[in-house]
Amino acid sequence: MTEFSELGLSPATLSAVAETGYTTATPIQAAAIPFALHGRDVLGIAQTGTGKTAAFTLPLIDRLAAGRARARMPRALVIAPTRELADQVAASFEKYAKHTKLSWALLIGGVSFSDQELKLDRGVDVLIATPGRLLDHFERGKLLLTGVQIMVVDEADRMLDMGFIPDIERIFKLTPPKRQTLFFSATMPPEITRLTKQFLKDPERIEASRPATTADTIAQHLARIPSSDPKAKRTALRALIERSDVNNGIVFCNRKSEVDVVAKSLKTHGFDAAPIHGDLDQSTRMRTLESFRKGELKLLVASDVAARGLDIPAVSHVFNFDVPHHADDYVHRIGRTGRAGRTGEAFMIVTPADAKNLDKVLKLIGKTPDEVTFDIDFSTIKDTPRPGRDRDRKGGRDRGGRDRDRSPRRGRESRSADDAPPPEAVAEAPAAETSEAPARPRRERAPRAETRPEREARPEREARPEREARPEREPRGERPGRRDREDDDRVVGFGGDTPAFLLRAAPRSTND
Repeated sequence: MTEFSELGLSPATLSAVAETGYTTATPIQAAAIPFALHGRDVLGIAQTGTGKTAAFTLPLIDRLAAGRARARMPRALVIAPTRELADQVAASFEKYAKHTKLSWALLIGGVSFSDQELKLDRGVDVLIATPGRLLDHFERGKLLLTGVQIMVVDEADRMLDMGFIPDIERIFKLTPPKRQTLFFSATMPPEITRLTKQFLKDPERIEASRPATTADTIAQHLARIPSSDPKAKRTALRALIERSDVNNGIVFCNRKSEVDVVAKSLKTHGFDAAPIHGDLDQSTRMRTLESFRKGELKLLVASDVAARGLDIPAVSHVFNFDVPHHADDYVHRIGRTGRAGRTGEAFMIVTPADAKNLDKVLKLIGKTPDEVTFDIDFSTIKDTPRPGRDRDRKGGRDRGGRDRDRSPRRGRESRSADDAPPPEAVAEAPAAETSEAPARPRRERAPRAETRPEREARPEREARPEREARPEREPRGERPGRRDREDDDRVVGFGGDTPAFLLRAAPRSTND
């Protein structure tokens, strides 16, 4: 085992490390720090939990402290895929650089631009950022990356999963080509290999042993239940927490939506729990993590993305509410407990639907955890659907037979069978009125304004008999001068017996 004092670090940095309680370096730290101190590019292949944050933070601090600060021109840049991981790197930098005069800024989403811009205007030595927020500041013209001497890319494979590779390529091109690059990734898919060949210069490749075999300080348990019902799983989780002496613990779920449901269920049953996942705003996530770190929060319900890379040393228990889809995630999850020589316990709830994923986990860790039993009849426990769910989409009705589109919850009046008109009323109604009236009658177009002759003619027209009932036409010769139809609307007052002299145009008087 290698002591930190053997790696060539400065007395100030060694003093800060000693104050944290660490004296022995992990394999990735012992291998990477000497090369980084000499200015070499490093390609580190290491999983979360191997100590790689200190593997690049400690040499970065030593190299920057030996140089000269340049106002408004950051000399080092650390890129992390998630806000939580970036915040953890910032906390590590603050802890190890306490005996230096180096300044830093954390650029992550969910925090106001103005506070970050204020730090950039003052000038910082180190930028710790997520890709999106860093490029936002660059496009606003608030920072330059031409003075970057050291660039660190952490969790590169995670950035590939999150679609950040185009942003990383752009950031590389914004920095000087003569920079030193420290590049860390848990795996090396083809896209990550292409990046390293393009932007790293003769890197020193360092592979840390992956924690495929879990630590001996972690007691692992399987909790099998005969039902895959979510309520049965939540009941099993509460039973596991109650029977264990939990100082603080993390509950892992596969989906963000499940995180909220489980956290709410625990709080409803009197447990001190809070959720953390990517859909929560940054201030809430940071406040929840800080509360958990300080011991003010007992249970943290998390997704894998939100909890990846979290450095919380004193976690007593880990509960896997879901068996992870990827076996490596199981190792990452339970690695949150049993750290730094402490003991911890890990439980995993297993249902009949988890057989395939469970086989992957057992094959990876090479052991079978101890099984625990319950005095609970899970066959009687079923999740009750909440109002508004489980509706029949074909008929547009829910289980109670109510019309989904006319639900009062949506602001429409519900209509039952009692509101329908009686059959005799429907039979007596005209054909045009038998169809169902719409919920909101359409506003009819305003009638056209009538002329005075039309208003005077309307009553007579309505009272006039139909065309078939009118008298036969008179011979044409007996009505000289008639040009209009017999039912001329301009002649009123005589019914169908209009005198012939009224049908001729009257000559205009010259006395008017």
